[in-house]
Amino acid sequence: MLPSDLKDKACLVTGSSRGIGAAVARGLGACGAQVAVHYNTAKAEAEKVAADIARAGGKAILLQGDVGQLGTVERLVAETIRGFGRLDILINNAGDVIARHPVAATTDEFFDRQVAVNVRPVFAACRAAIPQFRARGGGTIVNVSSVAARTGGGGGSSLYASSKAFVSTFTRALAKELAPDRIRVNAVSPGVIDTPMQDRTTPPEQIKAALAQIPLRRVGTAEDCVGTFLYLCSEQASGYVTGQVVEVNGGLVMP
Repeated sequence: MLPSDLKDKACLVTGSSRGIGAAVARGLGACGAQVAVHYNTAKAEAEKVAADIARAGGKAILLQGDVGQLGTVERLVAETIRGFGRLDILINNAGDVIARHPVAATTDEFFDRQVAVNVRPVFAACRAAIPQFRARGGGTIVNVSSVAARTGGGGGSSLYASSKAFVSTFTRALAKELAPDRIRVNAVSPGVIDTPMQDRTTPPEQIKAALAQIPLRRVGTAEDCVGTFLYLCSEQASGYVTGQVVEVNGGLVMP
């Protein structure tokens, strides 16, 4: 059953042309939501997501921008509000492993790139959305962490794992700060998920080793994550839930 209270909600999903973001955007569209589909370079894929949303009964607009550049996410929030007249739900999905490097071989420039893609956009987008949510008497933020935030990640991903640990902690801190304003802040923490990013950055032998440790004995799909996002976006389903980091990992890591 799809949450009925998401119909007509105005949503921004960063990084929604591919992978988990695309699946979540389609899921929101199936609920009748209005979705700002954001992409950086994958315009054709974003257009397909927008078309799927429209076919499902939702409404979509396309937004382009590199979240690693200063000012981009603030512009995306403003363009969503301009396109739909408001913003009800912010999903900070955009992020990247970029590459794998041991710490001793990691440059300052790579450190800055990882922070610019995985840390600053989450902070900046939340900061930009808060005034809109306060003006409307509430809102919902769902950030995207990773199982790597708890395990330290695979080889060469220390900065990625640490950046996702920031997202988890920032989610909890912001939830406390914004609870009096009826703004709920939660995060989804995916495990080993079959996405273009995973294919590009994770060696097959590392996936095979992880698979042997997953109790459900399979790699997850982007669609496996959608229900958790919809749950956290729905006031009816999770109105008393805030400050939580929900693990979607097939049992790979259990609280």
